[in-house]
Amino acid sequence: MKISEILKSNKPTISFEVFPPKTEAAFESVEKAVNEIASFNPSYMSVTYGAGGGTSAHTVAIAKNIQCEKNVTALAHLSCISSTKELVHSQLEKLKQAGIENILALRGDIPEGFDSSHLEYHHASDLAKEIKDFGGFCIGGACYPEGHPDSANSMEDIDNLKKKIDAGCEFLTTQMFFDNNIHYKFLYKAREKGVNVPIIPGIMPITNGNQVERAIKLSGTIMPARFLSIVDRFGDDKEAMQQAGIAYATDQIIDLFANGINHIHVYSMNKPVVAKKILENLSEILK
Repeated sequence: MKISEILKSNKPTISFEVFPPKTEAAFESVEKAVNEIASFNPSYMSVTYGAGGGTSAHTVAIAKNIQCEKNVTALAHLSCISSTKELVHSQLEKLKQAGIENILALRGDIPEGFDSSHLEYHHASDLAKEIKDFGGFCIGGACYPEGHPDSANSMEDIDNLKKKIDAGCEFLTTQMFFDNNIHYKFLYKAREKGVNVPIIPGIMPITNGNQVERAIKLSGTIMPARFLSIVDRFGDDKEAMQQAGIAYATDQIIDLFANGINHIHVYSMNKPVVAKKILENLSEILK
């Protein structure tokens, strides 16, 4: 099923992001975790993609398994900044043959030491257009409620989102955020500027105090004082931090649902226990 169809529903849904292993040796353990998350029957699952296609084969294999073996709609990530058109078309062919109908088109980060003087793709919108011209896929894109780090300001960032939509993106998924007011303000600005495709909030349950620094580095997100107090109090207690982090993420999701946002994407970090607990916390809401 195409995600554009799933997003037409007014029923609250939860989807999860998983990531493929970086090595063959880790494939079995990752596949086991992914299969367990799929068994919870989320609305769909996204599978990330390594820079330069480093995990591209695993991305296709895991997405195919999710969709064909577990009967859960799969969304395959595809990044382009260090890719050639030949590599992108090869990946599109593989995804098509695997029966995957959904792609998240991303620019991606330039790998360290990569010669960027002859890039074939400069922006995610370039990739979205390429996928649209290829045909057959529902295309999604990424967005940043707190602004893309390369944009001069929020208005320029939203103008770039419109370019993605014009190029073929049918929905957007946000980078993680920990203060829902940031998302609501972003949503208002985006709608005011004519960004009318579904925008799916991305929620990251922080279950380990060490994740905080990485989350800030990845997204540049603002950590609310309320959340930092939780980390200060429980960060050194593994079990307590996991419980508190899941509770905080659940609270964010409930607030988003209550304010009319029906579809939430959770960055599960390949942790079945996180996915399971969140779904248990929302069991009546998701009925």
